[in-house]
Amino acid sequence: MELSLDRLTKHYGHKIAVDCVNASLKPGVYGLLGANGAGKTTLMRMLCAILEPTSGEVLLDGKEVTAMGAEYRNLLGYLPQDFGYYPNYTAQEFLLYFAALKGIPHKSARTRVRELLGLIGLGDVAGKKIKTYSGGMKQRVGIAQALLNQPRILVLDEPTAGLDPKERIRFRNLIADYAGDRIVILSTHIVSDIEAIADEVLLMKKGKLLSKGTVEELTRKVKGKVWELVVSPEEARSWQAKMAVANLRHEENKIALRILSDDKPAEGAVPCEASLEDLYLYYFGTEEGAR
Repeated sequence: MELSLDRLTKHYGHKIAVDCVNASLKPGVYGLLGANGAGKTTLMRMLCAILEPTSGEVLLDGKEVTAMGAEYRNLLGYLPQDFGYYPNYTAQEFLLYFAALKGIPHKSARTRVRELLGLIGLGDVAGKKIKTYSGGMKQRVGIAQALLNQPRILVLDEPTAGLDPKERIRFRNLIADYAGDRIVILSTHIVSDIEAIADEVLLMKKGKLLSKGTVEELTRKVKGKVWELVVSPEEARSWQAKMAVANLRHEENKIALRILSDDKPAEGAVPCEASLEDLYLYYFGTEEGAR
């Protein structure tokens, strides 16, 4: 199975949301990384055939996906960034309703819903109304509805939003187990989630695909650009004002700064091993809305 993006482009008037993106996706987990406004959601909506491209196309094994119609939709699972739900439905009722919309036979649906509620840790509250759930619990229901039809192509937009660290670990393990021979594409601002489970990362900036590769391949791009410098608290404020500081750590009366710089920022600065978070800050740290 191969999902191909061929010169995929989307304009909104004079604004270019996605700019001639080319990529080939085979089974595995792909992390989509970029600042707010980079075009990630627009790209995902075109991948799901919800949004029509201005030009270019999405192909599954050489077939144009919009022309495939229901055949393609049956292979898809999608969690949008703004997941809607019916507050007076219980989680079980809601998932059974979505299973019916997806054409899953009722008997199979009941078994699948029970299985998924256990996987996402909501089996014991399946009969409670969704409006009584916490934000993280609601998000887990959203993840479950995307998995209902055991999709071959799973697209998740900000799936870990609202999840606490324990829930995020559960989600990462679930996706790692699920991927296998399937294509999983996820977008998140929580860089550590992508770093933990993505086979490959796609970097997007201002609608363009900057780069695609493994975490190890991409972090090489900032090799030699990550430094640790220990300074006084007074000096720390000055450094933060003039340099990209990824992290700071208090050490007795000093502060250790993790600085991103093409050149050695000062005498005493020590080179550090680069992480995906460093790469994110290096490319997107100065963009409005980046976080």
